[in-house]
Amino acid sequence: MNDSVSRQPFVFDPIKRTVLLTGATGFIGRMLVQALLADGHQVIVLTRDVDKATRLFDARVRPIGAMAAMAVDEQVDIVINLAGSRILGQRWTASRRQALRASRVKLTGGVVDWIERARHKPLLLLSASAIGYYGIQPQGDSAQLDETAPPQPIFMSDLCREWEEAAGAAAQYGVQVECMRFGLVLGRQGALPMMLLPIRLGLGGRLGSGRQWLSWIHVDDLIAGIAHRWRHALGQASTGAHKGASNFTAPEQVTQAAFSQVAARVWHRPCFMPTPGWPMRLALGEQADLLLEGQRVAPVRLQREGFVFRYPDLDGALRSLR
Repeated sequence: MNDSVSRQPFVFDPIKRTVLLTGATGFIGRMLVQALLADGHQVIVLTRDVDKATRLFDARVRPIGAMAAMAVDEQVDIVINLAGSRILGQRWTASRRQALRASRVKLTGGVVDWIERARHKPLLLLSASAIGYYGIQPQGDSAQLDETAPPQPIFMSDLCREWEEAAGAAAQYGVQVECMRFGLVLGRQGALPMMLLPIRLGLGGRLGSGRQWLSWIHVDDLIAGIAHRWRHALGQASTGAHKGASNFTAPEQVTQAAFSQVAARVWHRPCFMPTPGWPMRLALGEQADLLLEGQRVAPVRLQREGFVFRYPDLDGALRSLR
């Protein structure tokens, strides 16, 4: 574990819980497992590669290959659902869209099906989503989007909405459901190394117009935010099952051009080489919106609840990851 979360304590719950986690072998999942174990919780991970998970976590978790391996009388207190195939890469053909939906919507449905059968219902389902829920924001529009902003009738938005609806079905079984809309997660793994490559080579600059908003969060704040969301949701358990959503983004949003400028300054590199957007449009089709369009998303609910970000500004976040 190279990221800073492995060196920092995170308190999820003073009561030691049994946690079922999907997506445990991904960038965020690996760090979350380490944080949960450090806080004293028992972790069950749903994974396609049981042997890999056993090696990865030094046999400190219980890996299962399918939800069918979970007996109906198993006691699980918290379910954290992070699973989902990488969205950026292959063109969004019909078959690729089907695969992306299966890795998110269908898998989440399988978890909820087990919750329906389970004799001991979990207290809480924390389910990942993304700020793609809001679609794309017109360039030049500087309005901040909070959790009440609506989705749009485009694929990235539909995918997130369907994902959240699948998770929300658990509420009918008395489980509190919280959807976590992640922005770009900054860490030493994930998307950041590839984003920094042209900058570190001295070829950084704006991408497309450079005016598209980039809403991000440091991985430490994401893990701390999950812990906050867990504690806050259980504190409201007496009010009955509910469904909620939170934006997991930093208080500071920047344009893509500003991101490149800050990163170049932190790594002491020039920032002058623009990259036109049309080759990406040609190669990726609608998927290019992930890079060339954006959303200015604010963590309104987290801040209203008093959550304090360790890395509220981009400069500090990137310096912590050098």
